[in-house]
Amino acid sequence: MTAPKIDPRTVPVIQVDSHLPAVEHQRLQADALRSRFSAPPVWKPEFLAEKKFMDRQPMSAAVLLPIVLHPEPTVLLTLRTQHLSTHSGQIAFPGGKVDETDAGAVAAALREAQEEIGLDAQFVEVLGQLPVYVTGSAFHVTPVVALISPGFALNPNPNEVADIFEVPLAYLMNPAHHRHHQVVWQGAQRQWLSMPYQDHLTERFIWGATAGMLRNFYRFLLA
Repeated sequence: MTAPKIDPRTVPVIQVDSHLPAVEHQRLQADALRSRFSAPPVWKPEFLAEKKFMDRQPMSAAVLLPIVLHPEPTVLLTLRTQHLSTHSGQIAFPGGKVDETDAGAVAAALREAQEEIGLDAQFVEVLGQLPVYVTGSAFHVTPVVALISPGFALNPNPNEVADIFEVPLAYLMNPAHHRHHQVVWQGAQRQWLSMPYQDHLTERFIWGATAGMLRNFYRFLLA
């Protein structure tokens, strides 16, 4: 079974979550984020697994959810190149498979961020992890949340990354921008979130696993 050949922009929107509260501004600042991870609340993730669309052995992976410490914090995201074997052309966090030589998910996320976009670990302050998210392509992904100090220089790997950009954290933590999509493919009903962001002249269509992990982060911060 192969990945769905679907243009997610064309799939109908069945719901927009304007009725849900946005995360308050003060909760998005560095000290508040540190406090939240040092004493996590009782909470429940909303998106943990997609319906399988690739028949292969599960693989452990880790991504860095990097929050850049501007006066108004942003999330650093990448656009994957079109020729990659899985999730090509999609918006993603820096990350990839956990290697046998990695000490764990944190080490893998930091290594991948260095290899993919040239993010030096000296600028990264790891806060903690979110629950594992299982993609339809059989990746078991651990999101590693981190604060990124300004002053870093990036050097994207052109084989993996077509573009790097930032989206305001406040925008992503406001459910008025969270849209639910639904489609029937190969006889199964599939649903996912999108969080489109207009970046100058480009629409950054954040959807699927990236949007699902961001939604879990929203639930974690709101709890």
